Amino acid sequence: MLVAAALCPCPPLLVPEVAAGAAGELDPLRAACREAVDALAAARPDRLVVVGPTDGAGAGPYPQGATGSFRGFGVDQEVGLGTAPHPPGPPLPPSLSVGAWLLAHATPVDAPVTGLGVDGALAPEDCLEAGRELAASAPRVALLVMGDGSACRTVKAPGYHDERAADYDAALARALATADTDTLAALTPALATTLQSTGRAPWQLLTGAARASTPLRGTLRYDEAPYGVGYFVASWG
Repeated sequence: MLVAAALCPCPPLLVPEVAAGAAGELDPLRAACREAVDALAAARPDRLVVVGPTDGAGAGPYPQGATGSFRGFGVDQEVGLGTAPHPPGPPLPPSLSVGAWLLAHATPVDAPVTGLGVDGALAPEDCLEAGRELAASAPRVALLVMGDGSACRTVKAPGYHDERAADYDAALARALATADTDTLAALTPALATTLQSTGRAPWQLLTGAARASTPLRGTLRYDEAPYGVGYFVASWG
């Protein structure tokens, strides 16, 4: 059963060494993420899963101890899921690496930590089913759900400006603030792809897990669009 979730964005710029001279600009976002991730430890889960978007090649489960790095972003820094020895296998995709970094800088969670890369093209019904399966995997499951809103809020955004982006992100903020699974379940892959929103599939997986569990309450901790990208931090519990 899902007992808690932290929802955080996954730009590598969350790692100060990657952001370099711009690191201070995202300090409020890092602080909000820290608060949300700290709350997971307070929920006393039996299992913690970091869920993040990836392409098809990086989709699938990652065991405790799996490592990733930020070398692709010019920083020779490694991170791992939990403290277990590194098992053989592929490296963590960027979204899970950012999640692992957040966990390493928050209150330790006394539970096994694994990862799950979710294909950004995964159909909504498959996301919901994957969430139901995760919720049933342990008596007390917590999720750290990584994903961004639209990347089209301004002309300088990665996806340039799209007039639909502000309304899309506003609806997301309301849904995350109230644990509104109906709104999240209704997100369409086509619009999410057009607006370059990476959170659609992970949020729908969370929706499946939440619907299979006791209803949770939501708290929105951060809702801003630095660099023209919608970043949200929320807690469900």
